[in-house]
Amino acid sequence: MDMIFFDSIEKLGRIVLTTVMVYVLIVLVTKVSGKRSTSQLNNFDWIVTVMIGSLGASTIFLKAIPFIEGVSAILTLYLLQFLVTKYASISPQFSNFILSEPRIVFYQGQFLPDAMRAERLTRQEMECAMRADGINSFDDVEAIVFESDAKLTIIPKPSPTDSSQNANNEVSQTIAPLM
Repeated sequence: MDMIFFDSIEKLGRIVLTTVMVYVLIVLVTKVSGKRSTSQLNNFDWIVTVMIGSLGASTIFLKAIPFIEGVSAILTLYLLQFLVTKYASISPQFSNFILSEPRIVFYQGQFLPDAMRAERLTRQEMECAMRADGINSFDDVEAIVFESDAKLTIIPKPSPTDSSQNANNEVSQTIAPLM
């Protein structure tokens, strides 16, 4: 019961020092690794980010994990993430295996219930994304795509002036690969 608020100054000092070192490490490595480590995350990136956070916390709080071992694990994850994403950028087959594909969940006035069920999406979530894009009616939507990073992309219907300038083809070209 005596360790509820404070254990020892040595333990507190170790936690503070390790926190500073892990923080500096993660900031530096994230800066070096580029935008991908902090951008819109797909499932794969999200899992690696959670693992890095868990390793950082374990290194800070668990005395049984020396700083160098925690750093080694964190750097190994960053290296693996770099290698996997590098290979995915040059191999479409590997990319398709690792990353989830975007999926159309609403198209030309119709909800696609099988796609919605598979992605576990509700109409309310689509309406929320529409409001965020300033669209108030499904009548104004050509399609809604559930992206690889779990974001909903709203593709508005082309306006009558746009359709005369072949904007309708642009929408079709954007959606066609997903059908």
